[in-house]
Amino acid sequence: MACAAALAALTAVPAQAHGPENRAPHWELKDSGAPDVRFRGLSAVSRTTAWVAGTQGTVLRTTDGGATWRNVSPPGAEELQFRDVEAFDARRAVVLAIGEGEASRVYRTEDGGATWTESFRNTDARAFYDCMTFLDRRHGLAMSDPVDGRFRILSTSDGGRSWSVLPDDGMPAALEGEAGFAASGQCLVSSGPEDVWLATGGAARARVLHSSDRGLTWTATDSPIPAGDPAKGVFALAFRDRTHGLAVGGDYRADQASPQAGAVTGDGGRSWRAAAAPPPAYRSGVAWLPHSRTAALAVGPTGTDLTTDGGRTWRTVDAGSYDTVDCTPDLGCWAAGEKGRVARLEN
Repeated sequence: MACAAALAALTAVPAQAHGPENRAPHWELKDSGAPDVRFRGLSAVSRTTAWVAGTQGTVLRTTDGGATWRNVSPPGAEELQFRDVEAFDARRAVVLAIGEGEASRVYRTEDGGATWTESFRNTDARAFYDCMTFLDRRHGLAMSDPVDGRFRILSTSDGGRSWSVLPDDGMPAALEGEAGFAASGQCLVSSGPEDVWLATGGAARARVLHSSDRGLTWTATDSPIPAGDPAKGVFALAFRDRTHGLAVGGDYRADQASPQAGAVTGDGGRSWRAAAAPPPAYRSGVAWLPHSRTAALAVGPTGTDLTTDGGRTWRTVDAGSYDTVDCTPDLGCWAAGEKGRVARLEN
């Protein structure tokens, strides 16, 4: 049974109806061996191979479906916070460390993490990099919070071996207080060879910026997800093609409500509609389910939600804490978060 159909069944059948011999799809925790690490970076390669990246400069990799994890952290990175990882396969991956000034760095491996090369170190004290995305194996972008009133975009055309800052004359002016959220590695996402989207918050309005030329020029659109506070806005995006996208977010403070925490677009982000029944709380990660036009998962510290109607309505299907989620064409869905939590969706 495909993941989408199985998860749809999960929302309709009482939990007690699922015996051990016929369990509904569910997150199955995998022992990462890193209980003190929070994994906000996740790149799922397949059902068997995944990379996670987090605090204390930690990068882990599994090639056996999560049964075992190898610590492949870059040496000397213990003080860094990795918030994004983009893996091409079991051997090649790029990780992004976030923070002010030189804390923002990019590392690349071609041998499964046995060795790493630092390919970028930010030397501008005003810049703070949040997220990264690759459009293909060569072309990638990373984004920084605004510098001189505009979001800064870093570009690579050689798979992350070298990086350069793009001109900002095609970037709209940032709003006062506007920034990205380094919460899940999903504030900058792409679909196809040219299209990229950037999620924002912290300002009077939460916006989604779109580029159709690999980050050279951008247009900005307001989203219905509330902002108006440094803790509120759009935290994550997911596009299943260049037109159909999802946005989730809210207020990351645990004691604050997050109404209207989901939105959907069918025109590439030119306009966004609020979810009729949004996730019930702040969500930091979102992913389309493989081979489905309508099903997706959203995750956050208080649970996982499922949509089976393209993001119009969401229903909570799990109460576990996760920060980020990623799915692969071979029906592998992974999630990761605090206290070393990593899980794979199992039938």
